[in-house]
Amino acid sequence: MQRDRLLLTEIIDAAERIIDLAAERSADDFVTDRDRRDALLWNYTVLGEAIGQLSDEIKSTHGNVAWAAPVRMRHRIVHGYWSVDVDVLVMTAQLDLPALLISVRTIETSMTPAETDSD
Repeated sequence: MQRDRLLLTEIIDAAERIIDLAAERSADDFVTDRDRRDALLWNYTVLGEAIGQLSDEIKSTHGNVAWAAPVRMRHRIVHGYWSVDVDVLVMTAQLDLPALLISVRTIETSMTPAETDSD
């Protein structure tokens, strides 16, 4: 479970960064700012990768969390980057990620010390 705690921390960090990058911005802002777009893509990749590596136990225990969507988005970015719709990334950051972030923070803070020492 120590690994899960580390992954949850990575998920929280990436989600916070994505939300921050997309705050009060439109997709057009990312077209003109390549560094911001690259940072957005990188953090979505980290988010999806970390979620993909979470234990099945965490995912099944917290089945109400939309674990699959960020993993699918990561695959889309990594394997189809030339056709990623920045509008979708920005809208997801603004509309969907805040709820995911709340859920993951709740899971992370609810883990007991015994759960994190067992790995």
